[in-house]
Amino acid sequence: MDIAALVSGGVDSSVAVHLLKEQGYTPDIFYIRIGMEDEEGYISCPAEEDIELTQWIARHYGCRFEEVDLHREYWDRVVSYTIESVRRGLTPNPDVMCNRLIKFGAFDEVRGHGYDRIATGHYARTEAVSPPPACGGNLGNPGNLAERENEVTFLATAVDPVKDQTDFLSQLEYSQIQKLLFPIGGLMKSEVRAIAAEAHLPSATRKDSQGICFLGKINYNDFIKRYLGEREGDIVELETGRLLGKHRGYWFHTIGQRKGLYLGGGPWFVVKKDIEENVLYVSQGYDPEAQYGRSIPLAGFRWLSGVNPGGEDIMFKIRHTPEFHPGRLTVNADGTALVESEDRIQGIAAGQYATIYDAEARLVTASGMIT
Repeated sequence: MDIAALVSGGVDSSVAVHLLKEQGYTPDIFYIRIGMEDEEGYISCPAEEDIELTQWIARHYGCRFEEVDLHREYWDRVVSYTIESVRRGLTPNPDVMCNRLIKFGAFDEVRGHGYDRIATGHYARTEAVSPPPACGGNLGNPGNLAERENEVTFLATAVDPVKDQTDFLSQLEYSQIQKLLFPIGGLMKSEVRAIAAEAHLPSATRKDSQGICFLGKINYNDFIKRYLGEREGDIVELETGRLLGKHRGYWFHTIGQRKGLYLGGGPWFVVKKDIEENVLYVSQGYDPEAQYGRSIPLAGFRWLSGVNPGGEDIMFKIRHTPEFHPGRLTVNADGTALVESEDRIQGIAAGQYATIYDAEARLVTASGMIT
């Protein structure tokens, strides 16, 4: 079994390698460099410490190490997607696109195509389901490396509900899901830290990374301003039509946003954007009804593993949180779908992705972009 391990230098991917070695595998270790500078050297993502830690892991476990430069691919596929989405008034999700297009896309094209499995430190699992793919069907053993015949592989939630990252992986293709290994998906974060400490890994107490890598130390709004500039527009109270102030461009704001409006008498929440007129509509209060909804229309809807393992009753997420919401799913023939939530959902933002799970919130079944 030839395994490529994507290692970032953090504790999660380091422990993933440790566990693979315990299972008798010696993976080839790859560090993907994706932070980049544009023509004027504006953007950077410092990686020297990450690379040193990754090289230490490779030496310690006797693994081959290779650095893969995907700067240009990241810019062309993820950064450009982010800028264009914001320009259209959408709320992008670079992390989702990075996983689909870079870590399990461009990497596989450049270096990963010769490997049987690609292992990462994501908090997720895979499960093999015997056909027919029905709710409550015969589930395979999560994490088993052996190939199974006549079974469908599903992305599945991690044991740790707080760290679960399946929503970040919900745009993967089935061919990508079939190759994935998640060695830490069956562990709590505290257990991962404990394993790292016991193994004396240098990343044992290292903080988890935060933010969008390609920005480096650049403020997100400064980045958007560089590529989209500023365009003054009105801030209007949704319920009354009253002019409250001015903003510097709708692309600096997203649905559900509270900070950065600089209005008195708040709190105020962004509840609607008029892209053509460059108007932000806001609603006042700590829990305004206008920031909630129950209907979530989706475009580009697809079943991740090609089949629906359950019925219309689902669980779903529209952002990275530990909580799932119950709802019903209606799928249309034109690639659109509608989620009707049982709960009131705050901040439904066009451009984000809805991740659909089965009724037990175990298998990731589908995803689509909120419209």
